[in-house]
Amino acid sequence: MRNLFSRHAQGVCEEFVCVPNNPATIGPYRCGDGQPLLLIAGPCVIENETLTLAIAERLRQLTAGLPLQLVFKASFDKANRTSVESYRGPGLGAGLRILEQVRTQIGLPVTTDIHESHQATAVAEVCDLVQIPAFLARQTDLLSAAARTGRAVHVKKGQFLAPWDMQHVVAKLSAGGCENILLGERGTFFGYGRLVNDMRSLPQLRSLGTPVIFDATHSVQEPGGLGGRTGGNRALVEPLARAAVAIGVDGLFFETHPDPDQSPSDGPNMIPLDQIAGVLARLLQLRAVVEGFETQPAQHPTGVTETAR
Repeated sequence: MRNLFSRHAQGVCEEFVCVPNNPATIGPYRCGDGQPLLLIAGPCVIENETLTLAIAERLRQLTAGLPLQLVFKASFDKANRTSVESYRGPGLGAGLRILEQVRTQIGLPVTTDIHESHQATAVAEVCDLVQIPAFLARQTDLLSAAARTGRAVHVKKGQFLAPWDMQHVVAKLSAGGCENILLGERGTFFGYGRLVNDMRSLPQLRSLGTPVIFDATHSVQEPGGLGGRTGGNRALVEPLARAAVAIGVDGLFFETHPDPDQSPSDGPNMIPLDQIAGVLARLLQLRAVVEGFETQPAQHPTGVTETAR
């Protein structure tokens, strides 16, 4: 799929033209124009080895044969929990050992997020994709450390940033030598306790020349909505994902769990694992329609036919 915007000034679109983005290589995959949809999925946080491997294996089974490229995601440390008493994860060493087992035993590319520059090298030795959390999207040292690993880097747009401000993030990564950059959209602060998606951000992010990932589960977060924990509404995940697919994104990000209400982190936002297959089937049907629409000749009222976008 192609984006709509080639340039903008202070967020105002000046031109509507088709500009292809630059595909990114993530392990064995290519993400971008003309490539299958990338799916980054897994639990919010690593709880233990057995559960993590079971989720990874089930996701592998559910996506086998689908026009999807699955990357398994789980965090070894949730460094920005609302409460100091909340579970954060097993830590760097134990977490990476479990992710390495997902990679070798289940056969999936893996990703996790880093919060400090010193974590980048160790994470890159195991992970095919290094993720930068939205709260840290502007941290130059962290971005530079991720770029130097030689791995693909996925940066989620800060909830406090305009989409066009992500050009500076791309520039920092490029300056560090990163050639495979993904940008993620996960909503923008709206007052207190709610995130809102401005779907105009998706084509504007793609105008920066990078593949764009839509984080459908974090987009329904209600920060601090449960007092000492983040709330959310998982019923809204699929509608938002449908909107993103209809507009045109290169990948989707879903957090999932066999029993989200028992997850120690982000349970209200997660898709139950037994619902993933249905959600993906509907989204892939929609994507096929959108791709067909983009290649169909458009008939104008004047009778002149041209290729759509």
